[in-house]
Amino acid sequence: MEIILKQDVANLGSKDDIVKVKNGYANNYLVPYGYAIFATASAKKVHAENQRQRAHKLEKIKTDAVALAAKLEGVLLTVGAKASSTGKIFGSVNTIQLSEALKAKGFEIDRKQITISDEQVKELGKYGAEVKLHRDVTVKIDFEVVEE
Repeated sequence: MEIILKQDVANLGSKDDIVKVKNGYANNYLVPYGYAIFATASAKKVHAENQRQRAHKLEKIKTDAVALAAKLEGVLLTVGAKASSTGKIFGSVNTIQLSEALKAKGFEIDRKQITISDEQVKELGKYGAEVKLHRDVTVKIDFEVVEE
């Protein structure tokens, strides 16, 4: 079944993508919760017209994302955490802390746009993360976990 996404859905697609999913996923989850609409012939025509009209706006958004990615390219974040004498931290570093560290540096990035490369950060040291600014623009940032 084809659907048109009304907003970004993780592991499926971005807003305004036309994707094929199983009938149950569309009927029981995506459409009732407002994440998507059915891709009928008339809905596809309306979607194509909307895409044509928004093309220049989307290009400006992508240009802004590329400019922000260029600014983020050389940024090294420092995240403080309480740690034991062996270097293990209590808890773990998450995307909320990275978002707050970016905000302190003057970048307004939502935590949902950040993905930590390693599964869990539980020790002091240097790590990497990926920030998805646009569907076509991602930037890698480095961060260091230090003891508070």
